[in-house]
Amino acid sequence: MKVTISRKAHFNSAHRLYRKDWTFEKNDAVFGKCNNPNYHGHNYELIVGVTGQIDPETGYVMDVKILSDLIKEEVENRFDHKNLNLDVPEFQDLNPTAENIVVVIWNKLRNKIQADFDIEVILYETPRNFVTYRGE
Repeated sequence: MKVTISRKAHFNSAHRLYRKDWTFEKNDAVFGKCNNPNYHGHNYELIVGVTGQIDPETGYVMDVKILSDLIKEEVENRFDHKNLNLDVPEFQDLNPTAENIVVVIWNKLRNKIQADFDIEVILYETPRNFVTYRGE
């Protein structure tokens, strides 16, 4: 029997959506106000789900405290109150769209969570706009 445990977290970050190889006009046409050269910010909400078998000894799929600590170490400490374009190495050459951010987060957590668990990451950029990544 497989069960999914989930942990919610949040972080606040600034970013600018643009491509270095495009003109300002093309960036503005594609990304609009998100292309602001002075950046803009979001209060991101994050939900990480881990799916696996229930351990018959502990009754856990995974200790939620361990998941919480991983999210703090791999995401919150690295992204919170940062400018994603300038402060987070993964976005030096990667446009920090919600889609790219969720994949980066998934990859960071995938490397720390045992391979027999499935992982799903949901990232809310705003209360109405969110992305989901399952490693597919």
